[in-house]
Amino acid sequence: MKGCISTDLGIITIDPDVIAKYAGTVAVECFGIVGMAAVNVKDGLVHLLKKESLTKGIQVGISDENHISINFHIIVAYGVSISAVTENLISNVKYKVEEFSGMPVDKINIYIEGVRVID
Repeated sequence: MKGCISTDLGIITIDPDVIAKYAGTVAVECFGIVGMAAVNVKDGLVHLLKKESLTKGIQVGISDENHISINFHIIVAYGVSISAVTENLISNVKYKVEEFSGMPVDKINIYIEGVRVID
């Protein structure tokens, strides 16, 4: 479902892929996150996505009331506090996506798919 905002001049429609791409760029800027992960359900394999395909590791849902829910599949850096990384990710993404879209973010789910050592 697409998000719709009514204004005096008409209706603004926001595609969930736009929000996913924006949320992905905000997420990879957060400390401790190596990148987004794509999970191959058939094989159970996880691989790191390149910057061009960040949206494959993110699912965005928009309700009928224009409330956003976001699922992140991420890979974190080795040696960092997972709780600190996830709290930072949630607060940054919630603030920036709400400011960007004008719609409230109700839920952010984070799935840690792996850990990588950064050189």
